[in-house]
Amino acid sequence: MTPRFDAIGMVASDMAASVTFYRRLGLDFPEGSEKQPHAEAQLPGGLRLMLDSEETIREFAPEWQPPSGGGRMSLALLCESPTEVDAVYEEMVGAGYDSGLKPWDADWGQRYASLLDPDGNDVGLFAPLPGASQ
Repeated sequence: MTPRFDAIGMVASDMAASVTFYRRLGLDFPEGSEKQPHAEAQLPGGLRLMLDSEETIREFAPEWQPPSGGGRMSLALLCESPTEVDAVYEEMVGAGYDSGLKPWDADWGQRYASLLDPDGNDVGLFAPLPGASQ
């Protein structure tokens, strides 16, 4: 028997804000998810993104506390082009979401930017630069 990677789980301090953020980035959370203690969106390739409220986590781990001092994980979303990286970044920042890194051409051959979700998790946006070998 070999375990199979199936889902990414994250804790949301404000479920409605988190669902709204990820929906705006194109994830398909079912209607009403923003009012639930647990929500899931199917991702391309068969993985799922699961969000649980802090209250849900404390039901089985009563001593759980949100981490402090910065995150240790990041999600990365592939965009169709460097132009789309810029457009998605500008749309999200224009909607009031926090910037992590403004778009730039990275040494590793990608247009790259990052946003912060409502809990401060880094969400990268990237696309290969023309002529870059990937």
